[in-house]
Amino acid sequence: MTTFTGLLFGIIALIITLMGGWLIALGGSPAYLFLGLAILLTAWLVLRRSGAATVVFSITLVLWLGWAIWEVGFDWWKLAPRGGLVVLMAIWLWLPFVRNRLVGTYDTAPERRAGGTSGLPLAAAILLSICAAAYSMSQDPTRIEGELPGKRIANEPNTGNPVPPGEWHQYGRTNYGQRWSPLDTITPENVAQLEEVWRYQTGDVKRPDDVSETTYQVTPLKIDNRLYLCTPHNIAIALDAATGREVWRYDAQSGMNPDRQHQTCRGVTYWDTGAAPATEGPACVQRVYMPTADARLLALDAETGELCTSFAEGGTLRLERGMPYNPAGYYYSTSPPVAVNGLLIIGGAVNDNFSIYSQSGVIRAYDILTGELRWNWDSGNPDDTAPINVEAGETYTANSPNSWSVFSVDEQRGLVYIPLGNQVPDQLGMGRSPAVEEHSSSIVALDVNSGQRRWVFQTVHHDLWDMDVPAQPVLIDLERDGQTLPALVGPTKQGDIYVLNRETGEPILSVSEEPAPGGAIPEDFTAPTQPTSALTLKPEPLRERDMWGVSIFDQLYCRIQFHQLKYEGRYTPPSLQGTIVYPGNFGTFNWGSVAVDPERQVMFGMPTYLAFTSRLVPRADIPPKEEGETASEQGLNRNEGAPYGVVMGPFLGPLGIPCQSPPWGYVAGADLTNGQVAWMHKNGTVRDMSPVPLPIKMGVPGIGGPIITRGGVAFLGAAVDDYLRAYDLTTGEQLWQARLPAGGQSTPMTYEQDDRQYVLIVAGGHGSVGTKPGDYVIAYALPE
Repeated sequence: MTTFTGLLFGIIALIITLMGGWLIALGGSPAYLFLGLAILLTAWLVLRRSGAATVVFSITLVLWLGWAIWEVGFDWWKLAPRGGLVVLMAIWLWLPFVRNRLVGTYDTAPERRAGGTSGLPLAAAILLSICAAAYSMSQDPTRIEGELPGKRIANEPNTGNPVPPGEWHQYGRTNYGQRWSPLDTITPENVAQLEEVWRYQTGDVKRPDDVSETTYQVTPLKIDNRLYLCTPHNIAIALDAATGREVWRYDAQSGMNPDRQHQTCRGVTYWDTGAAPATEGPACVQRVYMPTADARLLALDAETGELCTSFAEGGTLRLERGMPYNPAGYYYSTSPPVAVNGLLIIGGAVNDNFSIYSQSGVIRAYDILTGELRWNWDSGNPDDTAPINVEAGETYTANSPNSWSVFSVDEQRGLVYIPLGNQVPDQLGMGRSPAVEEHSSSIVALDVNSGQRRWVFQTVHHDLWDMDVPAQPVLIDLERDGQTLPALVGPTKQGDIYVLNRETGEPILSVSEEPAPGGAIPEDFTAPTQPTSALTLKPEPLRERDMWGVSIFDQLYCRIQFHQLKYEGRYTPPSLQGTIVYPGNFGTFNWGSVAVDPERQVMFGMPTYLAFTSRLVPRADIPPKEEGETASEQGLNRNEGAPYGVVMGPFLGPLGIPCQSPPWGYVAGADLTNGQVAWMHKNGTVRDMSPVPLPIKMGVPGIGGPIITRGGVAFLGAAVDDYLRAYDLTTGEQLWQARLPAGGQSTPMTYEQDDRQYVLIVAGGHGSVGTKPGDYVIAYALPE
């Protein structure tokens, strides 16, 4: 047994010593080398059957525990990978069938040979470690405790265009995008009684030939007694709001294309024309508009689901018109257009980092009845909004910053607010025009009727990190210092939440410029400073001590990787050696945005913290495209036509888990009147992330959005475990959860039908985060 123990300790010691020496050579902590040498000494003593082995290892364990606590404090999830193996080794060495053999024939006293060496020092060290572990399990150093103010500041809040209290007319309920419902039947006191009341399956499930980014992100609309939604493969469906019974469906037959980077539909748009057009075909007094993955916009009769033949070409508007290249697979709209003043205003998604020969990011406004183009605003040619002449061969600016997310509208001020992305490739900034530089990663306010730009606010200068503005801006009238200010709340991937005057674009909560890292590749440059909002949930910069793993080995591997990659904090530029991008490409906030209570003037959000890596690859080193290869945001992004491709993805250890320590996901509440984060709690479990389905609450990443209600309850799916959860808006405490049959990466909604409040979520999974795919629409309500 001593030989086995000595050899086992020796192997472990050699691995830790070699990796520890490598870490020192890279400028990292020397602690692991010392640990490896101490275990190696213990192994040698065990092979000699010397009782000194237990004393040496006792001292090693105590010193190692002290160092670990000094480095990360009493944080269980950070202590566990450092100390777990070492404590197990100590317990093994202390066991009588090992310990009693250590003195053996080397001790002349018969009573010592019979009893072995004393285990008291080792037992004391083990007990000390167990006490430290138990105490650390009771601590949550990442948690911010507090409460949001409960006072209703605005008694008759401005929520945007009029919507009946029990309905949900736009993606964010109204064109203000607040994701707030005035319903208050469900409260913190009774939400735990919610039960599933109906379930519907669309029949549209993920296919074997789908791209990896096949997701179900739709938020249904509720108008009168019907729900309207779409599916990833562009089937529009109407359901009975009380029972979930299907009323009609229309399959757009958008086909499959391996060059699409995304296969999803976030929602449809509803419009009441007020009178039937004097044409043949369906009446189409009320209409549902759906964008498709093959770059069409369809108009459907809300009553029957038939195409409205008076719109565009037989009910179909072709969005590829005016594009400079063949758009098949490279351009489409994944988000619903906004309907305002008789116009449909729509943007479009382009494939990230696929080719520089990319479509325009033009924003277009069409007549909502006829589909006639009324204006076009192109961020690559921002001053000319007159409709181009497609018949004469005119085209929009190729590869201008695009807007793939959802817009918001202030009808009173006649402004539409556009979150903008970047020119492709995201990681290469050379050759961008002045107009592209000005509008990349910005929020732009356009005149609804003319498309003319009123103002632009940039959230990242010379963006090299795919930090496009991903979320629908939220509009709210803020009460500050006795004034009512027209505000816009803009969540960003980098974690800053900008609170701007939506009339002027000027900050309401202060914005400062902070120094940013340099060191771009020779062909490019970096901005010397980057903006930061006074209201921010940006992460602290990563340090070596933040590296993580389930064991000391993968944690040590991640420490080595941390020093091998380029990283100087947020906005470290892309490099040939590889760069850590943190926050990563999923961002702190993404298309799910935040929910805002216009009465209490507070915000509920789900910040996510997951580092990515990116490595530039010279064109000559990029292998030919393989047969059957599909477009993806992760792995090799080819950037056809550019001097570099890029390999990108989450910063993971050898076991496929994040290299940075948890929590990776939170829920947070902030007061918008002063920019203070009142509370922040880790959110979600590893039940669906780990081989063993344990519901351990570590705080997991997610993608999706929240809603809040006047009853003081927030609802959120989004996390990579398959649950819908309810939270107390005031304190952030979780009040209820329901297990979902698939990933809940969509934003829920709530409505009232027959005097009963429902909460509804679509559960269909998300290809990029690996949650379970499905086709479920599920409604919950309190018992009748």
